[in-house]
Amino acid sequence: MSRSKKSRKPSALRQDEVVVTRNRTESDVEGRLRKRLKKRKGLKTGNRNSEASKQKQRQEQQKRDPRLGSKKKIPLVVEAPKKLTKQERRISAEKELEMLENDAQLNVLLDRLDNGDNLGAGLQSYVDEKLDRIEVLMKQLGLYQDEEDEIEEVEAPAPKAKKASKKPASDDDLLSQFEGLDLNDFKE
Repeated sequence: MSRSKKSRKPSALRQDEVVVTRNRTESDVEGRLRKRLKKRKGLKTGNRNSEASKQKQRQEQQKRDPRLGSKKKIPLVVEAPKKLTKQERRISAEKELEMLENDAQLNVLLDRLDNGDNLGAGLQSYVDEKLDRIEVLMKQLGLYQDEEDEIEEVEAPAPKAKKASKKPASDDDLLSQFEGLDLNDFKE
């Protein structure tokens, strides 16, 4: 492509207009392209840039620790954990015992054992563990009786209660009577 350029020399006005033509070389073309690209450095304008910045903000928010701006108060003095009273421990033991008794999987496995099925080592250990825990809880609540004790109670009838006499008994009689009392009779 050639380009014609008008001359402004005063002598040119008098004479015929001289048209100067110049050929562009490849180096000229490359130089102009580099100059044009140099002007366009930086981010492009428009909606595309704002979307990219929003995505960067989202990524930064995901990486940030959520506890960083927490307003939750932190106690400066650590208090010892509160110990449960006897009644609270009893209630929690009763709840745990009730949950174990209502455990569907344990009931199914016990039924299988009653039918004479053999359980695998894992299931058998699960059943043993749960039954041991039930036994501990029943002892803690005072509900547990050994099988041997139950057999003896059935075979030997309970002794008849003595009629209380109106005159006071001796100290030794009162002491033996007190030591022979079974406190489990008064629980319910």
